[in-house]
Amino acid sequence: MAPRKTPRHWYGTLPVPPTARILSKVFGGVSAARRNGYRKGWLKSQAVNVPVIVVGNITAGGTGKTPTTIAIVHRLLAEGFKPGVASRGYGRANPKNAVTVTTDTPIAESGDEAAMIFAATGVPVALNVNRVAAAKTLVAAGCDVIVCDDGLQHYALKRDIEIEVIDAQRRYGNMELMPAGPLREPASRADGIEFRILNWATDKPSQRVRGLWEMTYDFDQVRNVANGRVRSFASFIEQRVHAVAGIGNPERFFEFLRAQGMLIIPHAFPDHHMYTAADLVFDKKLPILMTEKDAIKCKAFADSNFYCVPVHATLPDEFWDALLTRVRAVAEEKVSG
Repeated sequence: MAPRKTPRHWYGTLPVPPTARILSKVFGGVSAARRNGYRKGWLKSQAVNVPVIVVGNITAGGTGKTPTTIAIVHRLLAEGFKPGVASRGYGRANPKNAVTVTTDTPIAESGDEAAMIFAATGVPVALNVNRVAAAKTLVAAGCDVIVCDDGLQHYALKRDIEIEVIDAQRRYGNMELMPAGPLREPASRADGIEFRILNWATDKPSQRVRGLWEMTYDFDQVRNVANGRVRSFASFIEQRVHAVAGIGNPERFFEFLRAQGMLIIPHAFPDHHMYTAADLVFDKKLPILMTEKDAIKCKAFADSNFYCVPVHATLPDEFWDALLTRVRAVAEEKVSG
């Protein structure tokens, strides 16, 4: 779990505080013991009878897992599968409550990412700190593939396919374990992950580079948060706008808008920030542009000046071919085994 404010030494050249280095050794020891417990069978992983795909990261904070999850769900739907999404539902008011998201579920009960996934895909989204229970809920609802939004470190649910999402700007930072650095697990953990995605790559996703699949984003319009009307993205170029981001790496969103020719006034908020109207009262009355993850929490008080930038994750055809081949193979094994 990432802190509300990322320590500056994680992704810079500042020295690691001595206390953080000591705590990092403790964290590393506990984490290693837990992994070994599952590896050696002292702690049990429980399987379900459909393929389980885990989309996660080995660093703390946001790397683009949710857009990746949405893209995977859309592709599975297009291929005739009936996917469901299991998640802890980070940021919920009552995280211990088991919730199946519907159109009537308040954001406080679902968290922003789960609400965003449901709104984007319409598939069942089960929230539970117990990922095994969430997966079983989805299987009972008729899902034939489970996609876990986050959860590489939740070994209690046996997974069939692992997908790591890496921030193209930050990567693994200073390569230290928390809290000395951003790593939840040693960097060597990635060696055993079958699919590794480099998020927000600068090039078109046409190849696999050093074992990483490149992921970019398509965008062509901006949507009004209050009324759903769309405008062309180009209509904001060379305009001054307020840019709002409460995501794992706000600067990534700000740089994206600058690169498109917008003149932004940046406003960074903590990841998963639950906005109030007072948060977005600024001195200058300019359009406010935000991510979809932010917009879903602002709809209740948004006016016609609030806009979100919908983005769609794009991955190369070779990635989809490889992933779908694995999903089908696992599904056949589950049926025959």
